[in-house]
Amino acid sequence: MTATTDERPDPDARGASVAAAERNKGQGMPGMDMPGGKASKFGPTVRRLASRLRPHRIAVATVLGLGAASVALSVSGPLLLGKATDVIFTGVLADWAGEPGGGIDFAALATVLAWVLGIYLCSALFGVTQGRILNRVVQRVVFRLRSDVENKLHRLPLRYTDGQPHGELLSRVTNDIDNVSTALQQTLSQLLTSLLTVIGVLVMMLTISPTLTLVALISIPLSGLVVAVIGSRAQKLHAKQWEHTGSINAHVAEAYSGHQIVRVFGRQADTAVEFDRRNEELYRAASGAQFLSGLMTPVIMGVSNVSYVVLAVIGGMRITSGTMTLGEVQAFIQYSRQFTQPLNQVASMAAVIQSGAASAERVFEILDVAEEMPDRPTAAAPAVGGRGRVEFERVSFSYDPDKPLIEDLSLVAEPGQTVAIVGPTGAGKTTLVNLIMRFYELNAGRITLDGVDITQLSRADLRSQIGMVLQDAWLFGGTIRDNLSYGRPDATEAEILAAARATSVDHFVRTLPDGYDTVIEEDSNNISAGERQLLTIARAFLAGPNLLILDEATSSVDTRTEAQVRQATAALRSSRTSFVIAHRLSTIRDADLILVMEDGRIVEQGTHDQLIDRHGAYHRLYHSQYTRPASDPA
Repeated sequence: MTATTDERPDPDARGASVAAAERNKGQGMPGMDMPGGKASKFGPTVRRLASRLRPHRIAVATVLGLGAASVALSVSGPLLLGKATDVIFTGVLADWAGEPGGGIDFAALATVLAWVLGIYLCSALFGVTQGRILNRVVQRVVFRLRSDVENKLHRLPLRYTDGQPHGELLSRVTNDIDNVSTALQQTLSQLLTSLLTVIGVLVMMLTISPTLTLVALISIPLSGLVVAVIGSRAQKLHAKQWEHTGSINAHVAEAYSGHQIVRVFGRQADTAVEFDRRNEELYRAASGAQFLSGLMTPVIMGVSNVSYVVLAVIGGMRITSGTMTLGEVQAFIQYSRQFTQPLNQVASMAAVIQSGAASAERVFEILDVAEEMPDRPTAAAPAVGGRGRVEFERVSFSYDPDKPLIEDLSLVAEPGQTVAIVGPTGAGKTTLVNLIMRFYELNAGRITLDGVDITQLSRADLRSQIGMVLQDAWLFGGTIRDNLSYGRPDATEAEILAAARATSVDHFVRTLPDGYDTVIEEDSNNISAGERQLLTIARAFLAGPNLLILDEATSSVDTRTEAQVRQATAALRSSRTSFVIAHRLSTIRDADLILVMEDGRIVEQGTHDQLIDRHGAYHRLYHSQYTRPASDPA
């Protein structure tokens, strides 16, 4: 694509729909549910995130196997330690009773302890291997999620990105994905181990004493009730926390991008007040979410401690009655602690899990946005030897269905013609060229390029034939040479220099210390606005398109440079159709055709002299710029 700058339509042309979007920054596109109201989607979001593990089935199966082996070995340890206790206790009792050969059987005790040591070492080895594999799986899942979001952004319609505050969108792409990564990394391995531990411990407890097991299980519904009641409320606050994070990022990005305007108009205090308001909202949501999530652990610990006391009392009674040995009761109590420990761990991870789910939901919202209309499977090839004949055939378009903008518009731009489009702000001038680029799809009618309907072409083929330079010059991080060849990476050094000389870029570039190797800084602050615009013109010049679109392309250059650029673009336009949007009417006096637009309609068309002679809309525009208004009487 040879469009070289920010692809945004005229803000005034978008009407009330965009005004509403600006009033609701941070609230997403119309029709999209906000994160703050999505607590009911916790389950579906977690399942959708878990479904991204499917491509890693073998690794996940290996992790499950290693985890099961690690837990199986780990949970067998307390039972063996109970046997060691019985060896010691039996030996001590025999010694007290004065039985022959009484005393502790150290050989048997050493054997049991050696088995315990080996089991725990193997369990640790399996656990470390499981964690390493799972870590790689998690990072691949997050890697793919980032890639999917990045690719999705390139497929989103301009209508969506126009309606989104950039800071809010960036927050979802960066902060929220990072939070998902953190949540998966910190919780997935622990959740898996906890689940397997609960199953393994429960089996061992049932083996020792079904009666005591039933007593221990009483704590589960109580703990589950705590998680259900507190967790649902915490999830709502976590969702609002990340919503407010996006809102504050949008405010900071806006204030930073326009910090010069903020200072010029003395609005630092107002900006700070607005920041404090949004920061306070974030503080309340974050502190409430963390408090509720943190409340789960002490409550569940209290429930488990009560269960522990009850088990100790009943176990002591059963030792006294001779139905259980001391080692069995010791092992069972240790298992009961192991049984409640995973629940406590899950409770302690509740804040991370809920926060990660809220972030995942916001990321999935981007992935669920309807994409721009796909190219036709059998896209037509661009016309061979096409020179850029453009025809609008009864075209209708509107940003808002309730507010028509362009209706039943027809026009023809012949090859080599320079077509100038003028009119008041919001008349639809930029919209017209955006429709040629297929940044938006038509409501009715069609546009043809060299006789081929542009909807029959792939967007890549269409835009490869068009060079576009907008009023808001945009350069990328990199050298000046890289920026010039952005639309044509295979350009030779000689071609780059020729394009730079033709557009008056070469002169100022050679005054820079590093010449064409000068690195453009962030926001391009190391060169002037006029120089930035000259570079974007040279970039389009080098691409050599069949169709050229200039949207106020000379608005940031001085009069002398403008004359040079006009001479250069005249040579470029000689065999190509050119659409020129201009507010300064002096720049389009030599246009082959001037279109005067008002309210999305072409109200006049002709050459400069023809339109002046008609004393119509163009005549009024021209004289409003170049006729001195009469002074008011004193």
